[in-house]
Amino acid sequence: MIRIERYLLRTATTACVSGLVVLTGVVWVTQALRQIDLITSKGQTILLFLWITALTLPSLVAFIAPVALFAGVLYTLNKLNGDSELVVMAASGMSPARLLRPMALLSAGVFAVVAFLYIEVQPWSFGAIENLTAFIRADFIANFARPGAFSQLESGFVFHFRERTPEGDLHGVFMQDQRDPTRVTTYIAEAGKTVDRDGASYLQLSKGVLLRPQSASDSAMVTFDDYTIDLSQFVHAVSAMKRPRERTTAQLLAPDAKDQADPALSGHIRSELLDRLASPLYALAGGLIAFAALGEARTTRQGRGLAIGGAVLAFAVVRMLGIAATTLAVGASSAAVFVWAVPVAACLGALALIFRRAILALVRPFARIAA
Repeated sequence: MIRIERYLLRTATTACVSGLVVLTGVVWVTQALRQIDLITSKGQTILLFLWITALTLPSLVAFIAPVALFAGVLYTLNKLNGDSELVVMAASGMSPARLLRPMALLSAGVFAVVAFLYIEVQPWSFGAIENLTAFIRADFIANFARPGAFSQLESGFVFHFRERTPEGDLHGVFMQDQRDPTRVTTYIAEAGKTVDRDGASYLQLSKGVLLRPQSASDSAMVTFDDYTIDLSQFVHAVSAMKRPRERTTAQLLAPDAKDQADPALSGHIRSELLDRLASPLYALAGGLIAFAALGEARTTRQGRGLAIGGAVLAFAVVRMLGIAATTLAVGASSAAVFVWAVPVAACLGALALIFRRAILALVRPFARIAA
């Protein structure tokens, strides 16, 4: 790699990384503010809050990195145009292929990072967030719920107790889980106590009843002297199975037979797998679209601003089409081809624009023969 190529690579990389840090920071702060209720309403520490919000970074970086690459390449080429550096490079005989090399190298690097995040890191981070959420809810029931208040951990799940003794015992316990309307369960007990065993939180209820409606007028009622509830499992009673985004890529490639038997679940698994494998291609598409727009020396009179606007619009349309194709793949396996076709077509179209003169030079002799 010659000195001018190293200069181009360094400039584009600096712009890309700067854009990635700024965009990720803005979105991360927005996401963090949405999670602030972990401290204000569920009594958690600032360290746990920061850890949960940090776990969202892999998914943010994976989605934002292609955008930052696109913006970085566009900024670099526009700067080179504005300083007439591209004019000098073109006058010295530097070919488009040579100019493209550092941008292609940067795009390949971003592609590799995004692929690693999507395929390996992101599933782990989503699973870790889900496990921490279960811990927080269980910990909230055990230590931070206020006496006399009906606390709603999430839609359809209510917990209440009358008082807490200095020893930590709960009196007048009421719990109702109606997240599944077909299986509403109510627990009423005179006393309860939270205990920790093997890293899990349990609620031991004493002298109570369990109510579960059987029909419009009748309910099944079970009385008990002692009843133990695993809080972490209880808050996930409806969704004990891992969601597709929390599964490893290997698990998505070879799903269980029972998962394949469920059309809705198998559709989401297919869509998630396609999204993980195809999304890194948008890094290549972003770099190539930006280069196709400003990779040649342009003056202001030649509409540099128009070229930038066209590139932004083209990349936005390509990304939205990709999201739409991934959504369609949930319900139709035939839509899988479009998940791949959108970024591949964007890359090929951009390459055709970049090397259009060379392509026309190759085609022209055959056109003359045909004429």
